Amino acid sequence: MTPTLVRQHLPRTGASPRVDLRARARDWSEIQERMLVPLYEAVYERLDVGPATRLLGLGCGSGLALLMAASRGATVTGVDTGADLLALARERLLPDERDAGARTGTRIVHGSPADTARADTPAYSVVTAFEPIGCLSGDAERLSELLTEAVPLAGHGAAVVLAGWGPPERCATASLLRSTTEPAQPLRGTGTWRPTGRDDLERVAARAGLRPDGSGRVACPFGYADTDSALRGLKSTGLLDPAITATDQVQVDKELAEALHPYQRPDGTVWMPNVFRYLVARTP
Repeated sequence: MTPTLVRQHLPRTGASPRVDLRARARDWSEIQERMLVPLYEAVYERLDVGPATRLLGLGCGSGLALLMAASRGATVTGVDTGADLLALARERLLPDERDAGARTGTRIVHGSPADTARADTPAYSVVTAFEPIGCLSGDAERLSELLTEAVPLAGHGAAVVLAGWGPPERCATASLLRSTTEPAQPLRGTGTWRPTGRDDLERVAARAGLRPDGSGRVACPFGYADTDSALRGLKSTGLLDPAITATDQVQVDKELAEALHPYQRPDGTVWMPNVFRYLVARTP
């Protein structure tokens, strides 16, 4: 799903003032981010990401997708606006920032894609936007704004990867979050849920002047050790912020815990099947 359910990516800007952003970043890094690993792996395998790849990760969050690309030999740059998430990304990718960055070419940048531009570095060959769109109103427009800055930094024919939630009937988590959020009647301007469109990713690509070059679907089940872990992980996506703003944290926790009951197994674990879609597009 900057942003950043999952930022990836998932929504991390405009968070409710009632949210502890540092705790959320840790929950995202420790619990939620790994749910999208099958998506990252599928994309990297399809694009043959390796030593010849220069990758720009939009809404890189705490850096797991970047780490996976770097482990394949890619030179990676990540950009995000979440300071707490970026601090965790630096811990993962640049434990000794000055030495590691100089040796590997890895960069973690706070700001917008334009802030990653440097005259002395080659163009990017792969741009990823792994934060899935397709749930909150305005998410496609926000992604389009990022691409407006990012596409000029990529080389001719570079791959740009966009991600989105799959069909609602195949995404248990999206349906659960929507049912939890809608009764709260979010305040205007805090974000509202919208139906996932079949051509969401293609429309964003067309708006950015990109040429579609294939797509795929990936199963990304969300599994948690218990209900508490599920609550923390799902809230770290930011997709519950409208409900938290409109009501309060306690009420949202109560409703979400009740909604999770059908997905709880006899041993207490929580398991929700999901399918995510990705689009590979090419720069002019």
